[in-house]
Amino acid sequence: MDKNIKEIDGACHCGTVRFHVRLTDGLNTARRCTCSYCRMRGAVAVSTELDGIEITEGEEALTLYQFNTMSAKHYFCSKCGIYTHHQRRSNPRQYGVNAACLNGVSPFDFESVPVMDGVAHPSDNGGVARIAGTLTFTPAASS
Repeated sequence: MDKNIKEIDGACHCGTVRFHVRLTDGLNTARRCTCSYCRMRGAVAVSTELDGIEITEGEEALTLYQFNTMSAKHYFCSKCGIYTHHQRRSNPRQYGVNAACLNGVSPFDFESVPVMDGVAHPSDNGGVARIAGTLTFTPAASS
């Protein structure tokens, strides 16, 4: 896996929503979050600027979900339900993009992923972003 990839295509599970993304720092921005929504969603997200994503097909199939402060905007395919990207609450000038939607990328490609403390969100605690822990994936030994 090339963690320094600059641009890549992606899609939801059913392929209705397709997009092209220019990543801010390749796959090096991979992270998860402990907020109530992200805990349930379980996705690894990578960063792009707001003008860094182009929906090439299926924009009309995207559905928006917002909760609590209504600051973050979470987009998902209305057909298959897969989260594709979200406008970040901690940095509204960026989108977090579901790494699993990127062509040839799996969340299991990341040996470890920092998990941000979304329960004590930076917007609620004076702008301090904290890492709550690290999620690691260790493949089982091949037989």
